[in-house]
Amino acid sequence: MEDIDKTKTHDVIMVGAGPTSLAAAIYTTREDIETLLLDKGVVGGLAAITDWVDNYPGFPEGVSGLELADRLEKQAVRFGAKIEPAEVNSVKKLDDGLIELDTTDGKLKAKAVLIATGSDYKRLGVPGEDNYYARGVHFCATCDGAFYREKKLVVVGGGNSAVQEAIFLTKYASHIDLLVRGPKFRASEVLQHELKKHQDKITVHFNTTTDEIVGDASDKVVAVRGTANGSEPARFDCDGVFVFIGLKPNTEFLKDSGLEFDEIGLIKTDEELQTNVPGIFCAGDVRSGATMQIASATGEGATAALNMRKYLEELERNS
Repeated sequence: MEDIDKTKTHDVIMVGAGPTSLAAAIYTTREDIETLLLDKGVVGGLAAITDWVDNYPGFPEGVSGLELADRLEKQAVRFGAKIEPAEVNSVKKLDDGLIELDTTDGKLKAKAVLIATGSDYKRLGVPGEDNYYARGVHFCATCDGAFYREKKLVVVGGGNSAVQEAIFLTKYASHIDLLVRGPKFRASEVLQHELKKHQDKITVHFNTTTDEIVGDASDKVVAVRGTANGSEPARFDCDGVFVFIGLKPNTEFLKDSGLEFDEIGLIKTDEELQTNVPGIFCAGDVRSGATMQIASATGEGATAALNMRKYLEELERNS
């Protein structure tokens, strides 16, 4: 880490440098709270590799994900935030009340920590999926559904999210093929009942795998190839593919942290976005109950920053 004093105790360390942490850092640094952000990947997180964002407030014409991430980064840095490339291996509360982070570049200590590592959408792992990510392959109907007005879509998945998002996409799509790997839905009975109301737009295909996402010479998604009933070749022509097969929270490094997680591995917090471990806060897409939107992630970042300030003030009063 460039010019980072490993012997000092930092006011706040944020794990992750996506929109949540960048927004939080704008608030903490403006309050003269020394703030360090650590991220093993790209500054801006998933937002930075999203082709286009149409639903972030303040950009009436939309904005590229890369530009949005760049603007957030510049604003945080302008107020004094430091951003360093490093992977955090573990986080633990010490007996003296400080929080220790074991990183690839050594151990650091902080008075307060924000976990904002986000979640990744589970991938199918099939040819074409990565090639056309954000250019025909999507993982968020709210974010990208409006790009497909009167277009044909394929939705992959059989759980609550897949059914719920397929129903949502009927607002835009002319037709949706819903591909379910197994012989039945894993979605709730309530959602299955609601799905039946949209039979005019949604065709369900059980026992159907998704084996390849096909594009054309102009880099547009044109079809999904798979197998139906275990052996029959199947092709679904479409303009876009939405994959909803679950989330993978980025929390592997926290397995020995003592933090509480929900049933899918997202971090539990109280209403002040503090975890069960005092001094460790959590916000954004890695938090249980998050809405998985960039706008709400930045809002949670601001809320977490204000609550971390209050926590630090209490520490100061009690010292």
